[in-house]
Amino acid sequence: MSGVPAEPVGEIVTGEAVVLGLRAASFASRMLAAAIDAVLIVIVFAAGVWASTALLSNSEDATITAIGVALSTLCLVGIPTAVETATRGRSLGKLALGVRAVRDDGGPVRFRHSLVRAVVGLFELWGLFGSPAIICSLVNSKGKRFGDLLAGTYVVRERTAARHVPLPPMPAELAGWARTIDLGRLPQPLATASRQFLARTATLNPASRQALGTELADGLLSFVSPPPPAGTDPERFLVAVLVERRDREFSRLERREARTREMERSIGRI
Repeated sequence: MSGVPAEPVGEIVTGEAVVLGLRAASFASRMLAAAIDAVLIVIVFAAGVWASTALLSNSEDATITAIGVALSTLCLVGIPTAVETATRGRSLGKLALGVRAVRDDGGPVRFRHSLVRAVVGLFELWGLFGSPAIICSLVNSKGKRFGDLLAGTYVVRERTAARHVPLPPMPAELAGWARTIDLGRLPQPLATASRQFLARTATLNPASRQALGTELADGLLSFVSPPPPAGTDPERFLVAVLVERRDREFSRLERREARTREMERSIGRI
């Protein structure tokens, strides 16, 4: 764990945009998102055909055919690839349904992933009316279509409440330090991302686990004072901070309830 504070981590995504704690999107949400995207693409294509016809009414048939092919490629491959790359896996349909495409390791899709998905989609979605995609997604545990299988991606839900997973116990070597730290400014999104990471450590490969743990720990260092003892393991640091934060919140709640009961008893005696 480095001693240089990092930028705060997003609500459910690390600085490398690795999604934490999200599940594969349902079949219905994927199909509806695809339908919305298809309608939008058809509208754009129709508008392009209308504009081309109006501007090139006196052109030769070969020119019109070439423009039609270019327009089809742009609408069916170019635009979907550009949109997914720029938005890190979200098309307008996915955005509307609260889903996004991610890599198999949870990271953001890049140009090559989006291009493979779009090119394969040209055949399985448009050429064969979506039947291969539907069959494949129904039998795949993550709902992948053929484009996802070849690109190494799948679609996840973003609008999902995180499951409550109990925190590990306070590390014994950090218990004394944790009681002295200042946690007043710790952002909830950063705490949520750290808790989701700890809930998923067993499912991450060792390299990703170490990198994500270090990144989240460096993010917490910006809001924890004094810093932990030198050489503290990043994951144990995360556990200590979150356990101490939980215990303090629980203590504050108990004190508040005790004051409320005392006030009620005082009013009753009056």
